[in-house]
Amino acid sequence: MSGPDPVPPPTVEVHIDHYSAVHLAATRARETAVQCGLAGSLPDRAGAVASELASNLGKHAMDGVLYLQPAPGGAGLEILAADRGPGMADLQRCLADGYTTTGTLGTGLGAVQRIAGELVVRTQPGEGTVAAARISPPGTVRPAPRAGMIRLPAEGEDVCGDGCAVTGDPEAPTAMVVDGLGHGAPAERAARTALRAFEGMAADALPEIVRNLHRSLRHTRGAAVGLLRLREGHAEYCGVGNVRLCVLSVEDEHRRLDGRPGVVGWNLPTPQVRTVPLRPGQVAVLYSDGIASRWSHSPGPFLLRLPPELLPAALAHRHRKYRDDATALSMEGL
Repeated sequence: MSGPDPVPPPTVEVHIDHYSAVHLAATRARETAVQCGLAGSLPDRAGAVASELASNLGKHAMDGVLYLQPAPGGAGLEILAADRGPGMADLQRCLADGYTTTGTLGTGLGAVQRIAGELVVRTQPGEGTVAAARISPPGTVRPAPRAGMIRLPAEGEDVCGDGCAVTGDPEAPTAMVVDGLGHGAPAERAARTALRAFEGMAADALPEIVRNLHRSLRHTRGAAVGLLRLREGHAEYCGVGNVRLCVLSVEDEHRRLDGRPGVVGWNLPTPQVRTVPLRPGQVAVLYSDGIASRWSHSPGPFLLRLPPELLPAALAHRHRKYRDDATALSMEGL
């Protein structure tokens, strides 16, 4: 008997461009919650959280969007909101349950925090706001390290040819982003094949993982692959194709690494492992070429200060290429 499918459904995207989108967001949140295995009152709680966040976007924000997806690294649903609105000058005041204002985005955030149980918010006046609410069954424990991800299909597609996963020992977790060549069903089959093969490779050296993926992908159209393994104080990166790594730092210069030219499954170069410093508090992000790479050359202060739970949503919202699948996975250093 086959095990559970390692490929979750793509992230659901709801643009809040009209107040009628609030009802759509709530409906899609309830549906996605059921798909994520939530039962009882939890789907209705998901709908209430999505409704509150979407209402905020509709009333106060510009270019607002909600993302709905399985919670990274654990059971439950994650609801992400991103905008280019006015931001909040006093976030803690806006998080007070019942606080409301027409001057800033903040209405209902206290209710979201109470209903969801988990809420992470970052905001900057004049820059916008990004928030992540997670709804999980009672007793759910979030695995270390802190992580975030997003996986969006190309515009007009129902399936996503990108994939991402984190596996292995919490003291040395290994992340993968895979980008099947092109988009649509053939690319999705390549990504799904890679993710199924990746499930049992947590203890292998990164070059060996790449070589095993190459053998698994020989009968597909192939893929770009990026691997990231966290160690105490640093990280190891091994990539082939256009899956890039960026390590962000407020104090120091951020680091960017590209994969070696090639296609896993077709023409594999000699896998090469590179090491980069990664301290606790710093965030590393793997991303496919559906996220425009120019963001990493001069990320602004807002992006540099985002925690891993929020960074992928902000990148997708601000730097996504709609003609291609787009995936980003971020983790905090150990």
